[in-house]
Amino acid sequence: MINKVILLGNVGQDPEIRTLETGVKVARLRLATTERIFNRQTNETTEHTEWHSVTLWRGLAEVADKFVRKGSQVYVEGRIRSREWEKDGQRHFGFEIVADDMKLLGRRPEGASQTGYQQPAPQPAPQPQYQQGGYQQPQYQQSYQPQPQPAAPQTIMADPDDLPF
Repeated sequence: MINKVILLGNVGQDPEIRTLETGVKVARLRLATTERIFNRQTNETTEHTEWHSVTLWRGLAEVADKFVRKGSQVYVEGRIRSREWEKDGQRHFGFEIVADDMKLLGRRPEGASQTGYQQPAPQPAPQPQYQQGGYQQPQYQQSYQPQPQPAAPQTIMADPDDLPF
């Protein structure tokens, strides 16, 4: 069975961060996703915003605590979980997303710390160069320098007839 959720949206308020008695950090985000729907009859576009509760544990909660703020755009992958709780004698039901992965998108907000997370500046995609003779491979501005790989250990293959299975 598969239970996978992928969301890309904007954080509606600063994350709620808690530290459990065991020292484990947990964060809760309210994430808004907006869907645009075009009505062909009226030629109008309407928007439908859905709010999601996202729970982040341990390292992801640390990242959320340091770098996620209201208005941040984030990409979240996780699983959907149903929840049931009682408040003031009434039973409530809801759903939450338990995040397995989170990526910070967009620019770092002004005044954010210069230490810690640094998102790389986006690199423009290379544009193909067309000449009279046809298509020419795009020219990349950065050259790729392969890193030396450690040599693989030499293994001596035994005679297949000598193997015990």
